[in-house]
Formats: sequence, C-alpha cells, structure tokens
Amino acid sequence: MSSTRNATPHVSDVTSDGAAWLASASAYPRSTLALWEERPEAPVVLPCGSAFDVVSAPAIFGRRMLDRMWDDGPGSGPVAEFRGRMLLFAAPGTAQRLPSLLEWEEWSARGRGDGRTGAVPPLLCHGGGDAVTVPAPAGGPVRSGARWLVAPDTRMPWLPGPEILLWAAVRAARSAVRISIFPSADQDAKVYDVSRRR
Repeated sequence: MSSTRNATPHVSDVTSDGAAWLASASAYPRSTLALWEERPEAPVVLPCGSAFDVVSAPAIFGRRMLDRMWDDGPGSGPVAEFRGRMLLFAAPGTAQRLPSLLEWEEWSARGRGDGRTGAVPPLLCHGGGDAVTVPAPAGGPVRSGARWLVAPDTRMPWLPGPEILLWAAVRAARSAVRISIFPSADQDAKVYDVSRRR
C-alpha cells in the first residue's frame, strides 16, 4: 500500500480537494474557489499561518532539499515554483521555528567560522501575518514563472515540520559541498621535492 508521501513528485494540476485545502487558508474560501472556477489559470495570494506555512528557497538549493526529502526522507507536502524560488509548503508554526533551529545547529546564513558559513542559503520563512502567491490550480502560462511541482491533492495533505526541513536543508548543503582529498595549499608552507630522495 503506497501513500501519497511516498509517490514520486511530478508536475500536475491541483485536484478539487487540493484547491479546497488551499482556499481554506483564505479569509473567504468560497470566493477563492469561485475565482478559480471562473479563471483556473489565475495565481492567487493566500495568507500563511493557519492552513500552512511556506519556506521559500533559491531554486537550485530548494530542488536539492526536495530531492533529499524524496530520496532519503518522508517525501514532501505540496511544492511550487514561483519566480525562481521553490515554495515548500510546511506545517503551521514552521516559519517561526525553522530559523532558530538553523541558528542553533549553526547552519544559518551567518554560519560559523569553521566552514559552515553560507552552507544553507537564506531561507525565507512565511508564517502568520505573511502571504504568498500560489500558482494557478490548472497550469498557468509558462511565462508566469509559476507552477506546481507537487500539487495539493487532498483536503488534509501531509506537511513537513521544521525538523524535517532542517534535516533536508542540512543534507542539501552537505551534498553541495565538494570534498577534496588534498588539503588546501598553505602559502607559507615549505615545498619539498620528494623525487630527489635517495
């Protein structure tokens, strides 16, 4: 028996149940659904904090996070791409907690002096009091720069919490680091020609 969390992510349209879940974030869900019935290709601005929070990552890093979540983890909730950023829909409260977890683990954008500096790019966390533009339920025009990578398909989708997104961000950062077996050259080090040994 397979759950939706374990399915491979793919681009698709939002189902009617998924649209109802998205609209539930709005102060006027019926108006939002009516708008989408009239114009299914229209993106909409929705408030965060009640039905979902959103973690916005730069596109390439966000894709790495998404890959980690699907390859090694529990999968993801809905995920959209909007204007060069990856929007990872998360459990309410994640936007408040994730930055402090990154800071505590010393993986924030400020990083630390021994090499983690900048390993996780700044993640924009949208929670209570914030709003995000979500792509249209039915694929909009390509030029809009908005599309669903993992479309909402139920009225109660599984949403990752801050710990899972922390795990995915750290894994994505580690996978982006190139490891060399050769230490960096020390400018003041003496160089010895070992070929001249007897």
